Formats: sequence, C-alpha cells, structure tokens
Amino acid sequence: MPEYKWYGQPGAVPAYLDTCYFLLGWNNLFLIVGLGNPGIKYALTRHNVGFWVIDELASRSKARLREVRCQSYIARTFLAGKEVILAKPLTFMNRSGTAVAALLKLFSLGRENLLVVYDDLDLPPGRIRLRSRGGSGGHRGMASIIALLQSEDVARLRLGIGRPEGRNDEVEYVLSSFSPAEERIMLETILTAADAVEVFLNRGLEEAMNRYN
Repeated sequence: MPEYKWYGQPGAVPAYLDTCYFLLGWNNLFLIVGLGNPGIKYALTRHNVGFWVIDELASRSKARLREVRCQSYIARTFLAGKEVILAKPLTFMNRSGTAVAALLKLFSLGRENLLVVYDDLDLPPGRIRLRSRGGSGGHRGMASIIALLQSEDVARLRLGIGRPEGRNDEVEYVLSSFSPAEERIMLETILTAADAVEVFLNRGLEEAMNRYN
C-alpha cells in the first residue's frame, strides 16, 4: 500500500506567522481549500480526505504547505498552467469559514476563484461530485464557509466516504479511520479528485463536471 504523506505539522501556530497581509496584483489566481482537522490525531480519518487531496496536489506541483497565513497552512505554486494557493485550514472543521474568508480577503479573490474540497457522507466511497453552488448538505465545514461568505455560490468538490452501517454515530464515523479495503479505494479516489482539480483549473468547472460527475 502506498505510504501516505501528511505535509502539515501539528502544534501551536506562532502568532507572528498568523498575521494576514493584503497582497495585490495577483492575476488569474485560484484558491483551492481542502477541509479537515489539524494534527496527527485526525490525519488519517474520513473527515480529512480534503486535506489528502491538497497534499496530492502539493506533491504534483512539488510544493510544501509550510507557510501559515490566516490560520491555514498554505503553499503558492503552479498547477495545470494556473497560479494557485493550496490551503489547509487549522481552525478545525466547524470553523473552516473563518480561514477561507480571511484567505479570500488576503489575496483579493472572489468566490469565482475558490474551490473547496471535502468529504461527503451521501456519496459512496470511490465517487466524487463537483457542483458550482448549493447548501452544506449537513457538512459543518461547508456550512461555516457558506455562513461567513454569506453565499451558497461556492464551487465544491465532494469525495464520498459513505454512511455508517446501522445506527452508528455519524460524528464518531467521520472521525474514524478507513478499513484497509476502504483505504485502497480512497487512495485511488484521491488521485481522481486531484485530476478533477487540474481539469477545473485548466478547462473550467463545466468541463470538470462533465468528465467526473
């Protein structure tokens, strides 16, 4: 089984690294945000597949998410012919909107330059789905983003993790790790999701939706 590399490091964020500065003059820049919870404890859980996609994209572009801005690990790089900011919020899932709103402000970007990547209980493992807008579907990270941006017009890429069997608690489920069989499926799904992000950047959302939905 391929070794999974997690580029973010746990621990407190130094205050001097967490100051947001306005950077102007960035053209054709995209912000790709993967949702998850920071720290080794959560690194391999179902809820963190958004982080996994960002790590795969970072690996493809030979970038490392070491800089901290707006309560997020970020990396500025080039991917699929576009300049991008890859980001993994450190706010914990339920406060993801705080980081995303601050990053958009920092880089003077609109929602049209944003793609959010996260897990979805309503899709089976192995399936991905792109949408240009919509509600949170019960996902608290996406709900936080919608609330802080005051709009459902947020492009998103959802990765299916399936629902727990029987009456198992959903919170416990999303914070648990995949079985070996599920992990094999998800590692392939991560690669497909990263491919979809590249198509989104290079050919646009409609083309990505046509290919991967």
